[in-house]
Amino acid sequence: MAAARASGLGPLPPPIPSRAYVGTRPPTYDAEPTALPAADPDDLDALVPDTVLDGARYGACTLRAVSVRGDSARYRGEPRRDALLTARFGAGERALVLVALATGVRTAPGAHLAAAEVCRWIGAAVGRSHERLTADIRAARRADLKAGLHRLTDRGLGKLRAAATEQGLDPDDYAATLRCLLLSGDPECRTRVFFGVGPGGLFRLRDREWQDIEPEVTEVKGEPVLGFGSPPHETPDGDRLTMDLGIPTPPSPYEPAPEPPREPFRFRTSVARPGDVLLMCGTGFAEPLRGEPGLRAHLADRWSGPEPPGLTAYLADTQVRVKGYADDRTAVAVWEA
Repeated sequence: MAAARASGLGPLPPPIPSRAYVGTRPPTYDAEPTALPAADPDDLDALVPDTVLDGARYGACTLRAVSVRGDSARYRGEPRRDALLTARFGAGERALVLVALATGVRTAPGAHLAAAEVCRWIGAAVGRSHERLTADIRAARRADLKAGLHRLTDRGLGKLRAAATEQGLDPDDYAATLRCLLLSGDPECRTRVFFGVGPGGLFRLRDREWQDIEPEVTEVKGEPVLGFGSPPHETPDGDRLTMDLGIPTPPSPYEPAPEPPREPFRFRTSVARPGDVLLMCGTGFAEPLRGEPGLRAHLADRWSGPEPPGLTAYLADTQVRVKGYADDRTAVAVWEA
């Protein structure tokens, strides 16, 4: 403390306390869970916990991930439709961390099952290919990454449609959006890879300012970039967003060719800067973050400190409520050392 005062810096300010809600009025629903989802005694594996919380530190980044049942689902006794998967493949500097989140169709009774299934499939596919993916990330082979991850995503969504047919379900009901991050365990590698299909949010917090860097379907132009969201956001060869050309992957001897995806494949690679916070989330968290300035300001205050929040603090931060937004919240944040 004496050294800090002698330098003129003084002690660090206390952290900004978390809040129950932001906005002019409190949300309609209770802040805590009310009703449990109905259980089938012959299918207890289908039960989904209200909250999943995870975290890790690899390479130059600290990871925090959470998925929380929405206020509406908590009140009505419905299961969480969002699924979250965190997995590490390999070890040491050659480790690859995958974080996948998926959201099932709102009105479908098996939405949570479809979301969990597509997360497992993409996790298994990435795990089987993790050595090649790790090498491509460390070598910055953007074109190879884009093509390979596009194929893996198409196959996973194709399997989901095939599973729906086998169960006698409408493939449009037994469906899910999918968003993923790949992080290298090499502390010298700051390349971060985002890919997926469907809406949600991709944001960067830099110097206490939020930037919405979600790839837009209609924007495929500009020059290469190094920082998350530093304009322009796209590359000449379309690395920001790979459009669906309607050409299915050629048949494989191991599995049938998938149908073309219903939505464009979203892809982005970029090099992080020290102090950045990258946030990937589903629509249940992206919408209030975009729509409520008070939430953006509060999280910027909370997450701009010298150290990432602990797991319980991160859970509290992502549960700050906003009236009018009651869907599941799934958020994955990466703090750069």
